[in-house]
Amino acid sequence: MTEVNDTPGPAALFDLTGRTAVVTGASSGLGLGFARTLAAAGATVYAAARRADRLAAVAEAVPGLVPVRCDVTSDEDRRALVDRCRTETGRLDILVNNAGMPGPPDAEQETAEGFSAILEVNLLAGFHLAVHVASTTPESAAVSIVNISSVVGLVSTAPIGGASYAASKAGVLGLTRELAGQWGRRGIRVNAVVPGWFDTEMTDGLFENEKSAGWVRRNTMLGRGGTAGEVDGAVLFLASDASSYVTGHTLVVDGGWTAR
Repeated sequence: MTEVNDTPGPAALFDLTGRTAVVTGASSGLGLGFARTLAAAGATVYAAARRADRLAAVAEAVPGLVPVRCDVTSDEDRRALVDRCRTETGRLDILVNNAGMPGPPDAEQETAEGFSAILEVNLLAGFHLAVHVASTTPESAAVSIVNISSVVGLVSTAPIGGASYAASKAGVLGLTRELAGQWGRRGIRVNAVVPGWFDTEMTDGLFENEKSAGWVRRNTMLGRGGTAGEVDGAVLFLASDASSYVTGHTLVVDGGWTAR
């Protein structure tokens, strides 16, 4: 007797057709790559950022991408973003909390106001967005929340990094585990991605300077920094059915930086 295998094939596992995603910090850098990848996999992607002009230009070139001007530190903007997705598509399946900003590398340069501002963008905004998504999700719906952290949240990267940035990104990892524990039985999965060193606005000048670029090469097992697109697969995996039994997990994409 021939056994019938009902397991979906590889393509189906990563197919996001008919699903709705929100990606914050989507106007450039890694966030733009995440938005493009989820849209290419079939999702309708609400790409959120403060720079509306950049979002509009990207949306013209990427089918399935909806530009939304959003300041993630504004509760009004956060709620409007989530509510718009649900109103226009009837659902919200994926949230990628990517919006972030760096702080000064020297702890003695940190001010109380500046430290709080970094936490507000990098940690608190994602928490409040996740809570609003969870509180408006029907009982029968499955949701994947992907929080973007950093190797700076796992290990010291002095003299690059900074106290406020490290605190915010380490906080993202603790928050990910806790929300996964609270919401897992409701079908809401919460995971984190930890990118290593990539050439983006956040690391402006890192790879142009031979001293700092050499530092990255020497301390990364693959002997180089990450290139565009090399984190996208991790986010797609966690956003899709390919990771349906994964929650509370931290997926490190750093070329071996933290494994040394």
